[in-house]
Amino acid sequence: MEEFLMKPKVDFAFKEIMTNKKARIGFLSAILKIKPEDIKETILLNTNLRKIHENDKQGILDVRLLMNNNTEIDIEIQLSELKVWADRSFFYLSKMYIDQIEQGQSYTIFKKCVSISILDFQLFSDTAEYYSCFHIWEDKRHAIYTDKVEFHVIELPKLPQELKENSDDILLWAKFISAERKEDFEMLASKNAYIESAYQQLQVISQNKEKRLEYEAREKAIRDHNQLMYEARMEGEKKGRKEGEIEGESRVNKLNLLLLQNKRYDDLEHSAKDSDFQKQLMKEYGIIND
Repeated sequence: MEEFLMKPKVDFAFKEIMTNKKARIGFLSAILKIKPEDIKETILLNTNLRKIHENDKQGILDVRLLMNNNTEIDIEIQLSELKVWADRSFFYLSKMYIDQIEQGQSYTIFKKCVSISILDFQLFSDTAEYYSCFHIWEDKRHAIYTDKVEFHVIELPKLPQELKENSDDILLWAKFISAERKEDFEMLASKNAYIESAYQQLQVISQNKEKRLEYEAREKAIRDHNQLMYEARMEGEKKGRKEGEIEGESRVNKLNLLLLQNKRYDDLEHSAKDSDFQKQLMKEYGIIND
């Protein structure tokens, strides 16, 4: 029987992998483009964001950590398509940013906040690039407004099928996160010592019975959610088609009545056979617009 291995892109598995210090350092080094030796410390933080007011929306992050005591990082994995992801990630980063300050403190206490989104869907339709990095810039001069916020987005469906000899570490980590086969994990681990640590951690947690039960429960919840979303979408499309058919029939009936009232019998017969002519008559009578 083939060895069971969790999928790193399932948030439960990824969070467990990030408990490995060496894996954390390697991942952050790749995404933030800094040398591993420059990452002196990485501390996992409480993933629940503080609520200022009772009615505030609760924020719960996947992985939240403090790096070098000067940068807070939120790592999120999203498997189901979410069109408003940019707004959601901005909301979470904003809450994380303001969570740092207490009443009476100076604004100088703010640490840099970084959002890393790993998405199993395409968020940006204007580019084939799988990795994007965003800052707050001035539109003309491209002068940075503040270096305290930064957004990184990895879109897994855009990953190239094959690796090149000079593939960078971001791509190696993205391929590791999206991998499912043992041979792929082993190949990637052979190319990067930090990914090797992540793979070793994945093997350990995959053989832990309690963690496997938690993982399978989370994977089932994701499948159930995706199925519910699919059924809701199909029902919406079915309802839309039905409403469209009813509206179309209503327009045709209205046109036929007007043609009869105006004794345009030839046009009535012609419109029944020619949809373009029928549309032309509907525009003429103001039933539809251009």
